[in-house]
Amino acid sequence: MSDATTTRAVVLGGSIAGLFAARVLADAYDEVQIVDRDTLIDVAGPRRSCPQGKHINGLLARGQQVMEEFYPGITNEIFADGVPTGDLCGNVRWYFNGVRIQQQEAGLTCVSASRPMLEKHIRRRTAALANVVFVEQHDILGLATSPDKSKVTGARVQARGQKREKVIDADLVIDATGRGSRTPIWLQELGYGLVEEESKKVGLGYVTQHYRLKSDPYHGDLSINPVANATLPRGAIFTKTDGGRVELTAYGILGDHPPTDQQGFYDFVKTLAAPEIHEALMHAEPLDEPVAFRFPTTLRRHYEKLDRFPDGLLVVGDAVTCFNPVYAQGMTVSALSALTIRNHLHSGAAPQPMQYFQDLSKNVIDPPWEMTNTVDLSFPGVEGERPLRMRIAQRFLKLVQYAATKDKAIAAQYMRAAGLIDGPEKMQRPGFMLKVLLKGLFGPAKKTPAPPLAPIAGGGVETWSEYRNAA
Repeated sequence: MSDATTTRAVVLGGSIAGLFAARVLADAYDEVQIVDRDTLIDVAGPRRSCPQGKHINGLLARGQQVMEEFYPGITNEIFADGVPTGDLCGNVRWYFNGVRIQQQEAGLTCVSASRPMLEKHIRRRTAALANVVFVEQHDILGLATSPDKSKVTGARVQARGQKREKVIDADLVIDATGRGSRTPIWLQELGYGLVEEESKKVGLGYVTQHYRLKSDPYHGDLSINPVANATLPRGAIFTKTDGGRVELTAYGILGDHPPTDQQGFYDFVKTLAAPEIHEALMHAEPLDEPVAFRFPTTLRRHYEKLDRFPDGLLVVGDAVTCFNPVYAQGMTVSALSALTIRNHLHSGAAPQPMQYFQDLSKNVIDPPWEMTNTVDLSFPGVEGERPLRMRIAQRFLKLVQYAATKDKAIAAQYMRAAGLIDGPEKMQRPGFMLKVLLKGLFGPAKKTPAPPLAPIAGGGVETWSEYRNAA
């Protein structure tokens, strides 16, 4: 860098993973620059370069805790901006294997914000840091390195509409550019090894639409979530969100995708395990058109397996691992990745890349990756090895889900594991396992009908057909 007394970190990508990384870097570097192709400051709606911006993006309970640690008070700021909240187990109506599990407060704070709303608040708090600078409307061209290519010394970027590239010198570069990250290509061009990639074809497709309800299916709950299973590979998240709206994302596995025409979408929703969702939609005002998203494969890049890696470069978020989004782990893993960076920041020195990647792999990525692999491979059509250990884990997970339909404490512990608050070892304690066997061995509880729709004061138009005719 030109001034030896000034340190600078550059973050490539201004999504949530990049913002979290910038937050921890701001405590260690004199200046942090966030480079993105989009306009970021004061943007309230979905961004062009955020492909899932129009869809539900869940922040798990552990992610909320880390976010609050990074930005004290932000959770209440988000709630004050009209975002509803509740407990992931106590106020969410979960259906597993077509049967509703028990509900109990589990200390799992839900932030039921739309992706643009959540990003807006995290971006605003990051921008308030005096040493953070946003470099907007810039394409990312590549890396700058030392002559021997052993160290990354900056990023090559180009302003939109300009022909000349420039180099932003940096002591540390963070790649937070998402699934389309070019770091594997850049490493090969620099003479480093091929990054091993692991993927699994899940054939996921989902469709999202927002509504204003005319009748209430929630009865105090925050969300209604029927989860796909091998028998019915269809699911949904139907949640209250900001702006007094409700947000529905319905999904299907292995090519069984919901259509985007209105009637076809309603017909798909009618097949879900939670019939109250379809019933509520017949008494709702659509606020936009159904929008589709496709996610063919999960992806994990094993940087920790490389023999060597250039100094001055780290990778975070989806640029390392793309989880099946129906499990809502991506943003939380991004938050935990930023925590890992912070743990590897040394006084006066950048993190050692291989130490960071090994820590990230073992302590951040491995647990949720194994969890989602276990669930994904419970669908017979998903290709992949199913060793005995995994088949035992799948059978035990099914027993936990059965037992959770009968026992509130089991349901709460299961959701604490799903929320990444507790590790899977909490469900492997002898007492818990015995309780699961006793409660789940003979199948789930009998299905109980959902409560009837409740009227909403001033609801106006009562049915979809009346709304359509009135329009």
